[in-house]
Amino acid sequence: MTHLPNLVLDLGLILGAAGIMTLVFKKLRQPLVLGYIIAGLLVGPHVKLFPTIVEIENINVWAEIGVIFLLFSLGLEFSFKKLVKVGGSSSIMAGVEVVVMLLLGYLTGKLLGWNTMDSVFLGGILSISSTTIIIRAFDELGVKSKRFAGLVFGVLIVEDLVAILLMVLLSTLAVSQQFAGTEMLLAVLKLAFFLAVWFLAGIFLIPTLLKKASKLMNDETLLIVAIALCFLMVILAAQVGFSPALGAFIMGSILAETTKAEKIEHLIMSVKDLFGAIFFVSVGILINPAMIVEYAGPIALITVVTLVGKLVSISTGGLMAGQGLKTSIQSGMSVSQIGEFSFIIATLGLSLKVTSDFLYPVAVAVSAITTFTTPYMIKMSEPLYEVVERALPRKWKKRLNEYSSGARSIGTASDWKILLRSYVVNMVVSSVLLVAIVLLSQNYLYPFMTEEVMPGIWGRVATVTIALILMLPFLWAMAVYHPQKEAQGRIWANRNYRSLIIVLEFTRVGIAILVIGFLLNRVVSVQVALVVSLLIIGLLVLFSKRIQNFYIRIENRFMSNLNAREIAAASSMAHTLVPWDAHLTSFEVAPNAAVVGKSMIELQIREKYGINVAVIEREDRTIMAPAGDERIFPGDKIYVFGTDEQIAAFGDFIKEASIPTVDGATIREEVGLQKLIISSDSLLHGRTVRESGVREKAQGLIVGIEKKGRRILNPDSELVIEEGDIVWIVGSPWRVRQLEAVRQKV
Repeated sequence: MTHLPNLVLDLGLILGAAGIMTLVFKKLRQPLVLGYIIAGLLVGPHVKLFPTIVEIENINVWAEIGVIFLLFSLGLEFSFKKLVKVGGSSSIMAGVEVVVMLLLGYLTGKLLGWNTMDSVFLGGILSISSTTIIIRAFDELGVKSKRFAGLVFGVLIVEDLVAILLMVLLSTLAVSQQFAGTEMLLAVLKLAFFLAVWFLAGIFLIPTLLKKASKLMNDETLLIVAIALCFLMVILAAQVGFSPALGAFIMGSILAETTKAEKIEHLIMSVKDLFGAIFFVSVGILINPAMIVEYAGPIALITVVTLVGKLVSISTGGLMAGQGLKTSIQSGMSVSQIGEFSFIIATLGLSLKVTSDFLYPVAVAVSAITTFTTPYMIKMSEPLYEVVERALPRKWKKRLNEYSSGARSIGTASDWKILLRSYVVNMVVSSVLLVAIVLLSQNYLYPFMTEEVMPGIWGRVATVTIALILMLPFLWAMAVYHPQKEAQGRIWANRNYRSLIIVLEFTRVGIAILVIGFLLNRVVSVQVALVVSLLIIGLLVLFSKRIQNFYIRIENRFMSNLNAREIAAASSMAHTLVPWDAHLTSFEVAPNAAVVGKSMIELQIREKYGINVAVIEREDRTIMAPAGDERIFPGDKIYVFGTDEQIAAFGDFIKEASIPTVDGATIREEVGLQKLIISSDSLLHGRTVRESGVREKAQGLIVGIEKKGRRILNPDSELVIEEGDIVWIVGSPWRVRQLEAVRQKV
């Protein structure tokens, strides 16, 4: 009989058990992750009722590949642009949650008598929620179009990045075995530097590569290229001292910005599912049932800490961000579980041999329990809000409402703010790229030139010359480029601020000289390096026009690649009118939708459903505040404003759920919910909604007015706008600011 390697036998056993449990858990309508874990438990060495795997070490290799593909797919869903678009509210909520859960996890571990490393890793495990489980629960419960879901998606995006940071920090802590502030700071700076380099270089090179080779790529070649890029980044991350999983996540997030992202995500899904199943089965293999029984008390305590701690921390963060009581509680009840990143952090502790054997099965048990409770927690969120709302004193509710209403307002950026922001971004980007070129020159180009091409002084001169040529565009950007000339010109017009502008300019030039001197110091003395640096700065000014043209081409290529894929996800459009239960969301019109071919007057959407159609996007057109005779066509994207219940009813009417739209070639106006506070000299003061001119001048729609503490949703067109009223307008932010500018001149 032909001998089968143990690896093949073990893999067949794992996939067989996973396949059976998949069918069982599908039938029970439970998360497949739990099925995989139970499958691993059954074929693991601690359960003798079924055949047991032979070599756990080989399975760990497959599990490591599973982690790589799992993080790669998470990166494809993450994207840095999504992180930029995440509102301040989600960032505040995620920040509060992570800090609170890190502290609660550490204190709980200490309360149970665990050592410091077990307690620290427990805090890291509890601080990250499960993206997979939450998205699945939202889909099953049909709440993705509700406004709290948009906030939760934002929280998950921030948490993904925090999880990567935690992996680096916990690895550093595990090696040093002490809380060394300097080492932690260096680890964070190192991570930030490499993230910036990988992102900038990746966005500049990879979308261009995929675009140039698009005619040669079918599904097979695109899949191979995507996986190859993933593993190349995995190798690069390992070479510079980071985990392979981090490299996979970064490459996924870079590819998420390309026009091929959705295709890659679709192609990689089966591969990710296969190796992800192996990873989660390996999680179950490491579980010792006897240890779970022994630690039943700590498991119960940690489960309660997770459920309560996440509810309280997220709800508190939501209230701090001005999201209102209902939305905050719904968000808090949605993220009360731990999942895939928690397993990876627990696995990290085991692989580094710094955590006890019991921590891993305890974390898995808590994850299993909280996964089961997630759908019920989401369902109970609204009843819990009603209980809390009734229990709160009237004064507290009034203050919460006032704080929520005032937390969001339109503010015009000052010239100083615009100028300083542009200076900081320009300096950071240029510095990162310059340092990267210097490091590459020292570590790779210099040894190659001096050992293989030109030994001696001429090899060093050639290295410096090549490095300087590569650095020229970014040196020019750092020392000469003025990205905000208009704002700087307005500030310069005020004589009081000219000295500050001069200081900023000299600071930029000084940093550029330091970078050049640092590179030249390997070839010449400090004095000569300083003189040459000044000469190079002079050449940058002298040939500014030519270098500028080259730099602008680089910048345009980068921005073109970055904006090639625009994702307008429903979560990013969940603009909230707090504390009213109303928000802005979008629906795409299907060819067979009931609204196709009918005008706004015929549909009577406002009269039937109580919502406003604020914007219609049609191919390359954006129709702001559509008129009554405007008709709906297949493929239109309709932005509507209303409460959760009204939007749900309207969604049932058109038979289409909110979906993201990809449009890399068209520039469309951003649509948002804006707030205006009416003063005595306002252009709107004393006029009715109809006479206000908001529709005509700003192409916006007044959807709410707060008048002397009374909130009026969808105000009547004859309602008079008075001083002190708060007017909420759906429309383009820059148009509303333009309307505000007219008000200031009056």
